[in-house]
Amino acid sequence: MKKIFNLLMIATIISTLFSCTKSADFLDKQPLGDYSETAVWTDPSLAETFVNSMYRNALGFPFSIERLSDYSDESFFTPDWDVLNFNKSLMTSDGLYGWQVDWATPHTLHYRWAPLYMNVRRANIFFANIKNVVDDPQAMVPRLKGEAYFMRAWTYFYLTNLYGGVPIITKAYGLKDEFTVPRNTYDECIKYVVGQIDSAAMNLPASYADATDNGRVTKGAALAFKARVLLYAASDLHNSAKNSVATAGFAKPELLGYVGGDATARWTAAKTAAKAVIDLGTYSLYKASPASTDSVAQNFVELFTSKGSSEDILLQFFTPKTDEDWDGYNPALYCGPNGYHNWGNNTPLGDLVDDYEMKDGSKFDWTNPVQKANPYLKRDARLYASILYEGVQWRKRPDDALKIDPFSKIQVGYVYNGTTMIKAGLDTRSGPIEDWNGGKTGYYLRKYVDPSVDPQYVKQDVPFKHLRYGEVLLNYAEACIELGQDAEARTYINMIRKRAGQPDLPALAGDALRQAYRHERRVEMAFEDQRFWDVRRWLIGSVAYKQTSSVDVSYNTSSATVAAYRQPDGSTWSVPTFAKKETPGDARAWNNKCYFFPIMRDEMNKNTQLVQNPGY
Repeated sequence: MKKIFNLLMIATIISTLFSCTKSADFLDKQPLGDYSETAVWTDPSLAETFVNSMYRNALGFPFSIERLSDYSDESFFTPDWDVLNFNKSLMTSDGLYGWQVDWATPHTLHYRWAPLYMNVRRANIFFANIKNVVDDPQAMVPRLKGEAYFMRAWTYFYLTNLYGGVPIITKAYGLKDEFTVPRNTYDECIKYVVGQIDSAAMNLPASYADATDNGRVTKGAALAFKARVLLYAASDLHNSAKNSVATAGFAKPELLGYVGGDATARWTAAKTAAKAVIDLGTYSLYKASPASTDSVAQNFVELFTSKGSSEDILLQFFTPKTDEDWDGYNPALYCGPNGYHNWGNNTPLGDLVDDYEMKDGSKFDWTNPVQKANPYLKRDARLYASILYEGVQWRKRPDDALKIDPFSKIQVGYVYNGTTMIKAGLDTRSGPIEDWNGGKTGYYLRKYVDPSVDPQYVKQDVPFKHLRYGEVLLNYAEACIELGQDAEARTYINMIRKRAGQPDLPALAGDALRQAYRHERRVEMAFEDQRFWDVRRWLIGSVAYKQTSSVDVSYNTSSATVAAYRQPDGSTWSVPTFAKKETPGDARAWNNKCYFFPIMRDEMNKNTQLVQNPGY
C-alpha cells in the first residue's frame, strides 16, 4: 500500500496542461492547483488515485497513539484523555468521551457516522463517474470497481456494527437533493453489504504481479471479509431471541438485528463463507506445525513483524514517512517502555495477561502458589511474543538508560527496605527516565513491535493485519460451535493451538466449548482490532467492562541504600514477589445502551427521519 498512499500526493500536483488559444476560452481553463473532475474521470490512473484515498478512509489508523484495544479489556491508555469515561459507558448523543478527540484519536475518529458516510459518498462518486473512463489499455477499471465495492462494503459494515441499520445511500447527493431518509433495517443493510462484497469478488484479481500493489484487496480478501460480516451478523447481538438486553423497550428492533428468519441458516451461511476461503488453498497458517527446535514465540514475533506471509490476506502498509504528525504512525514509540524513552501507552491489562494459559493447557491461577511465585514461567508462547513483563530481556537500552541498566531487562517493579521503597525500576512511573510516560499495569506491548529499530529516531514499517487466515479458521470454528458441530470446531481450534505450541482441547462440547473458543480467540487475536467488536456481538459487556487488574512486582533487601535496581552481577536483590492488584484509576462500568452507539444530535437534527438508538 506504499504505492497507494504515495499516489495520494498526486492530487496536489499543479496541472501543466493549460490552453487559452481563444479569448472565448479564457474561463475554460484547467484548475491550477488540482486535476479537473473531467480529467480524473477520463484517465484510469487518476481514477485509481481516487480509489486509493478510499483505503485510508475505510481502514483508518490502527497503529495510532490510541488503539481500539484501549476501549476494550485488552489495554489501558496511560494518558487517559477521557478514554476512562468512554469505558465507564458515559456516552451520549452529544459526545463520545475519549473517542473523538480531533488531535489525538485518528483511528476512532473514522469510526463515526459522518466520516464513514464521507467514504460512502466517495464510493458513490466513483460509481457515478467511472463509466466515463473509456481508454483503459491496462484493463484497470474492473479491478478499480472491485476495490470500490469492497471499500463501500467495509464502510457499511462498520456503520452497522456501531449503529445497527443505517440509511443505504447509493448516489452522491447534490445541493438540490432531498437529504432526509430513514434508516434501513439491519437485515437490509447486511444483504447490501454482502451484495457489495460479492460484486467486489467478481471484479478483483486473485493476486497482483507487481509488488507495488501490495496492500490492495484481492478476491481472497473479499471472501474472508464476507465470512467476517456473516459471522458478526449471526451473533447474539443481532439475534432477537438473545439480544433483549440491547433492544428492550425499543420500538424498532428491526434496526438493531433480525426479527425473523432462521438463526441456523445465518450460522450456516457464516460457516460456508469461511469454508470458501479455506477451500481456496491460497492461504495457510504461518509455521502451522512448529519444529521441535523452533522457538514458537519467535515464530509469532516473525509473523507480526513481517511484511507479508502465507497467512496474510489484507495488510495495511506504512512507511517511516507515513504521517509526519506525531499522532499518526509510530507504534513502537507509542507503546514502548518509558525506560527506553518511549511513551508507555496502550499497556496490556493484567486481565488479558492472566488469560494466557500454562504451557500444559491449564489455566493460570494467582491462587496457585507455584504459579504466583513465577507468573511468566511455562506459559502459552503467545504471551512471550505479545507482552513485555518484569525481567524479560528486551532490545538494548539507549545510551543514557544503559548506564543505569546494562542488562536491558524490563524493570516494572520496586526495591524495598521493609516497607520503604528505595529504588524504582526504569520502566515505572517512579523511575529516573520519563516517569510521566510510565505504564500503570506492569506490562508493555510487544506484539507488532520491531525490536531492531530505536523508535525514538526511526519509525518501523510493520504493516497492520486487517485480515489473516488464523481469523478465518476461528470464524469457521465459531460457526460450527453454534451449529452444534463440536468435533469439527475442535479440529479447527486445535490448528490454531498447535501452531501456538499448546495441547489440543479436551473433548468439550456445547457452552464449555464455546467458552474455550472465546478464550482462544481472545489471546490469538489480541491487539488486532477484534476484541472491541467481539465483546459487543457476544453480549458480554458487563463481563469485560469492570475494575481492571495489573501486576505489582517487588524485591526486598536489608540494605538501606542500593545503587541500582539490580546487583552488579545482574541478579536481583531478592526473589521477586508478584501480586495481582487493581489498576489505579481504571474502574470501568457497562451500560447496555453501549452495545450500539448514539447517532449524534447534529445528525438527528439534519435528518428528521432518523430514529435514535435505545438509551440515548
